[in-house]
Order: sequence, then C-alpha cells, then structure tokens
Amino acid sequence: METVTLTHTAALVRLGYALSDDTRARILLTLREAPAYPSDLADALGVSRQVMSNQLACLRGCGLVEAIPDGRRTWYRLADPHLAPALSDLLQLVVTVDPTCCSSDGCTCA
Repeated sequence: METVTLTHTAALVRLGYALSDDTRARILLTLREAPAYPSDLADALGVSRQVMSNQLACLRGCGLVEAIPDGRRTWYRLADPHLAPALSDLLQLVVTVDPTCCSSDGCTCA
C-alpha cells in the first residue's frame, strides 16, 4: 500500500478546488482532449476572454495546466499526462446525491 503524504493531500486539494468551479472543470475536460489557445477555449465554453484568463491563471497556480509560448500567442495543455486519464476515470463514477444535502451551491451537510 502506498503511503499518503502531505504532497498527495495537497495535490488532491488543488484538484478538488479546480473541479469545484464549473468553468475550471470544463476547461480541464476540454484540455483533456487536446491543447488549446485561450481565445478558442473562451469561444468553445461561452465565456469572456477575461474570465478565461482568470480561470487559466488559477489552474496554472494549482499546477494543473501549463502555458506554452507559440510566437505571439500562448496555448495551454494539461500539466501532467496522468491528469487526462484521471479525469476520464472520474467521469465514470456513479454518485448518488442526497438532494437535501448537496446542491449546485455546495454541500450543506454537517
């Protein structure tokens, strides 16, 4: 059995934070398919370029995406090759949600 370290815990917390926002989750799922330019991501996800810039900065700060300079432009990709299959695996989960506890505003169970 693998030992769980603070580094493992911190990585899961960063991933959880990233996935807790609809736009960030959609960015990660889109980048799972292929790298993309921010303007293309903004158009595909129906958000402003400013929102996309802010969310990509957050995902960079979490260490989940990386910016790759391409002349005068920059494109983005997932920072680790393990992330795409991990996201695909998460999509296979079947979760039963208690509607009295969790909503789109978050969990209210104590």
